[in-house]
Amino acid sequence: MTETHPNLMATDVRVELPVDPAVEAIREAGKEGFLEVAAAHPQSSLVWALLAEACLRDDTLASSIAAYAYARTGYHRGLDALRRNGWKGTGHVPWEHAPNRGFLRALWALSVAAGRIGETDEQARCAQFLRDSSETAFQTLAQ
Repeated sequence: MTETHPNLMATDVRVELPVDPAVEAIREAGKEGFLEVAAAHPQSSLVWALLAEACLRDDTLASSIAAYAYARTGYHRGLDALRRNGWKGTGHVPWEHAPNRGFLRALWALSVAAGRIGETDEQARCAQFLRDSSETAFQTLAQ
C-alpha cells in the first residue's frame, strides 16, 4: 500500500499533542543520561522511538527484536496520548507540530522493525498508518 486513504483523512481534525517534558530532559541529560530520562518519562513516545531507532542502526536479529519492542511501546504510548487529546481514530497527526513527532517516529520504527522480523503485514499497516496520519512524516522518515 502506498497511497493515503481518503476515508481515514476525511476529517478536518488535526491532533496536536502537548509538549513532551522528556524533550527538555533529554537535552539536559545528554546521551550519557538518556536511560535515566527514559525511566523517568515512560509515557513519552519520543524516548521509546529513540531507543528503537538506536537498535535499528544494527541490523541483527537481536537488535531488530529490541527495536520492535521499543517501537511498539512508543506506538501504544502515542495512541494513548492522541486519544487523551481528542483523536478518535481519524484525522491528521501533523509532522509539522514537533510534539507529534515522537508518535510518528515510533510508528515508523515499528514498521521498519516489523519488516526486519518478518511481520510484513504489520510493516505495511504501520507504513500506511503513517502515510494516512502525515504524508510529510512518511516522506521525511522514509529517506
